[in-house]
Amino acid sequence: MVKLLDFWAPWCGPCRAMAPVIEELEKEFKGKIEIEKINVDEDQAKASEYGVMSIPTYIVLKDGKEVGRKIGVTPKQDLLKLLQ
Repeated sequence: MVKLLDFWAPWCGPCRAMAPVIEELEKEFKGKIEIEKINVDEDQAKASEYGVMSIPTYIVLKDGKEVGRKIGVTPKQDLLKLLQ
């Protein structure tokens, strides 16, 4: 199973700008990938576990192992490549 971890915070402008892109991916890949949104203010332990220092950060996991990572505002096409 492929999983996309979306590390974000409500006060983060770039995170808010990316929200519609993540929503599109959720619709397009429903049932194929799992998207987990992680608010770094509420789950600092998970952010620390994955070494997240900047947000937004997108981490792709396949079978529980990290296979890709993007940091900052990222075009949808780049996220799609990361998911494949």
